[in-house]
Amino acid sequence: MRLRDFVCSKCPSLLEEFKPSRLLFNGHLQTAYSAYGDFSEVDRIMYDRKLIRLLDGGTLSLDFTPPEDERRLPDDIPIIVTFHGLTGGSNEAYVRAILAPACAPVEEGGLGYRAVVVNYRGCAGTPVTSEKLYHCGNTDDARQALMYISHRYPKAKLIGLGFSLGANILVRYLAQEGEQSRLVAGCALGCPWDLHSVSYKLSNGAWVDRMYSRMLAENMATLIKANKDVLANNPKLAKALPYLFSLPSPTLWDFDIYYAYEEKTEELEMLGTFRDQGDFYRWASSHTALSDVRVPLLAINADDDPIVRDLPVDVGGNSLVSLVVTQGGGHLGWFASERKLLRRRRMRWIRRPVLEWLRAVGQDLVVDFPRCQPLREVHGFICEVGRTGLGCRQVDGGGKFPGEMLQVGRTGLMAGF
Repeated sequence: MRLRDFVCSKCPSLLEEFKPSRLLFNGHLQTAYSAYGDFSEVDRIMYDRKLIRLLDGGTLSLDFTPPEDERRLPDDIPIIVTFHGLTGGSNEAYVRAILAPACAPVEEGGLGYRAVVVNYRGCAGTPVTSEKLYHCGNTDDARQALMYISHRYPKAKLIGLGFSLGANILVRYLAQEGEQSRLVAGCALGCPWDLHSVSYKLSNGAWVDRMYSRMLAENMATLIKANKDVLANNPKLAKALPYLFSLPSPTLWDFDIYYAYEEKTEELEMLGTFRDQGDFYRWASSHTALSDVRVPLLAINADDDPIVRDLPVDVGGNSLVSLVVTQGGGHLGWFASERKLLRRRRMRWIRRPVLEWLRAVGQDLVVDFPRCQPLREVHGFICEVGRTGLGCRQVDGGGKFPGEMLQVGRTGLMAGF
């Protein structure tokens, strides 16, 4: 069955028209409500955090739900591996909107799945323990998180779910791994695709475009300032930090030439040093990688997204990729009105088609195991055979917490995107 036919048969809600809430009639309003709205009383979820230390000294936090001491699930139940947006985390409302019903028991109308949110270095209270942060092109952290999850649940199907920047990371990971991907399928929501286009247009467009860019850059600067003592050990960042902190209102374009420092990976060693932001963005973008994806991938974008304007409508000529573009929805919004108990409230329309997709690939997709290189322990680190420089181990810390808990240091309109 072709992916298009699979999507049409398994995700019927994608064939229905998205009707935005009457008060949120354009992309700016949808996006603003997603950032400003109070979602503390909806989609409540409990996480159990595990901290993993990477070979380079960095730390990721993996937030699992449901906690095993509250509800035991079979070891082969599908796992939704989630990658959040810029400066976001597992607490984000758009993350909980999907995971809460996906991880609810089947008898309560949920999918009964397990999920884990991969919080990037410094995000959602994750400690920064090395001079290296994350960025939109970094897939090695996702790769190491997946090694840990695969080691812990070797019989489970792992399904990728990415939001915004996390969607970009997800698509790049799938393309780089090809048939060796630890993820058997993916879903990318609000993916920025062409990062050069996104950053340039936001930083050089109308005042509202520059507002988005400055909010995003300000939140990254806040994250860096909170961890400047550790990050100063990186020579390139140490040289750039004084200038970065002196800018009154930097845009993404200003920010990333100093932030996008070179990583020690085989790919970048072949590329050499980036000449400018354009070089970095072209390398880190996902739209040019779609042809290399070798697992089913559903991507959904809105046509009035104020952040993402250019979409890869040809999906790289890849029959394993399906791109759906809705009329309206903003950036990670998709709010529609729903009548419930004689009252109308705004619900995320995107929840239903994503849950249909997760159910379909989790239950109907036939997967041959093992899919990738075996794992082994080396000096206490979980490593992949044949891949040097990457590895992880669990360290002390973490614990249970409610998902609606506010993220430490969250500020600004676009925080979490």
